[in-house]
Amino acid sequence: MTELVLNVRAVGGRDWATILFVVCFGLIAINRAVFETRFAEFIKLAVSDKYTKIYKDGGNLLSWFTISFFFIQVISFTFLLQFLLHYFKLAEKTSWISFIQLFTLIAVFILAKYLIEKIIATSFNIEEFNEQFNLHKVNYRTYIGLLLLPVNIILFYNDDIHPYVLYGIIAIIVAASIISYLLSLRLYQNLILGKLFYFILYLCALEIAPYYFMYYWFTKS
Repeated sequence: MTELVLNVRAVGGRDWATILFVVCFGLIAINRAVFETRFAEFIKLAVSDKYTKIYKDGGNLLSWFTISFFFIQVISFTFLLQFLLHYFKLAEKTSWISFIQLFTLIAVFILAKYLIEKIIATSFNIEEFNEQFNLHKVNYRTYIGLLLLPVNIILFYNDDIHPYVLYGIIAIIVAASIISYLLSLRLYQNLILGKLFYFILYLCALEIAPYYFMYYWFTKS
């Protein structure tokens, strides 16, 4: 009599990522249809600062356009971080549990940092500067996250990525982040010079220290 042996197969190990990528592109399509003019200006952010000049009001931080792209941004950076951890043998890039953990970590980190900035800005009476400066940083960070989305698709579905490609992507992201930050400083230099002491405290407490502690936590854990 023939004995049947049933083997457990892991089916659809990457399906959750495919769904997330589809959701992200769906949100992009919705924003393009609903906010056609704004989306068109946002796409030109790399070559023109017209978008930041038009939508500079602090209330734009809580608009559907910004919130939906914030979601895409966090997903993009989570995929990249998970791929980096996978490269260093610290996590599986197809693990949805690891993705949720990293997604929560990044989202909580950004939101907590934003709330602390609001508290400190209120204490130092620099709310207007903080809102405008934050919005400018969010715009460029969101733009980087949007450009990173197709890159993440390639990294996720390709199991043979050369290390130099990975290092190149990281170098481009770091360079783009530094350039966008310098642009923010140039744009709001008058406000910064008027409250230079408070800005130095803001820079040390909220722009340098959090990332240092994040780096320390990752390297020591």
